[in-house]
Amino acid sequence: MIQRFDVGPRLSEMAIHNGVVYLAGQVAEDATQGIAGQTQQVLAEIDALLARAGSDKAKILRAEIFLKDLQDFEAMNRVWDAWVPAGHAPPRATMQAHLARPGWLIEIVVTAAV
Repeated sequence: MIQRFDVGPRLSEMAIHNGVVYLAGQVAEDATQGIAGQTQQVLAEIDALLARAGSDKAKILRAEIFLKDLQDFEAMNRVWDAWVPAGHAPPRATMQAHLARPGWLIEIVVTAAV
């Protein structure tokens, strides 16, 4: 059985199957903030979605980070490093990408165990 959450015409924010939660790419609500602020917003949204699924950031199996500009890599990492629980850093990939909206500086996709 697949559980889908916040289902829209184009995507679901989250799906759970066989004890694994898959999040859609998360972006900042307030795109006027810089990379640190947008990263904090995205990580807070990931925390909230994982909590709804009965999971948390210590159970992340994989994270994919898309940055508009790789010049933001170090600033994003400072926020990320403060957020990730010690001893639970997940496998991760970071890449530069053209994001769907001009104001978005970061998008993060997460897969986690429930």
